Amino acid sequence: MTMNARVDQAVDEASAMSAAACMFRSLGDPARLAILRHLASGEHKVVDLTAHLGLAQSTVSAHLACLRDCGLVSSRPQGRASMWSLQHAAVLMDVLASAERLLAATGDAVTLCATYGEATR
Repeated sequence: MTMNARVDQAVDEASAMSAAACMFRSLGDPARLAILRHLASGEHKVVDLTAHLGLAQSTVSAHLACLRDCGLVSSRPQGRASMWSLQHAAVLMDVLASAERLLAATGDAVTLCATYGEATR
């Protein structure tokens, strides 16, 4: 392998890791996870999500914008409202199910983590 090929491979790997970290940050908010879970049952309007989640309309809209920008949700107009749904639903649900399995395997380790655990909030 040439030096240029190694450099290109390292750049590609760094780029892939950066993209993965960005994706995990998009999933790193409890409200966004709740929105995704609720959208797994089908399309919803913002008003439906605010009622179900007990969050302000502006909060739900901001989280939906983030999720949309990350390619995880999309909307379609319906009258004066928008209907929101999951993009790539099967793959996204696989990721969330894998996260649940990993959480079960690690027990309370992540919630006790000094850097990211619940005590740091």
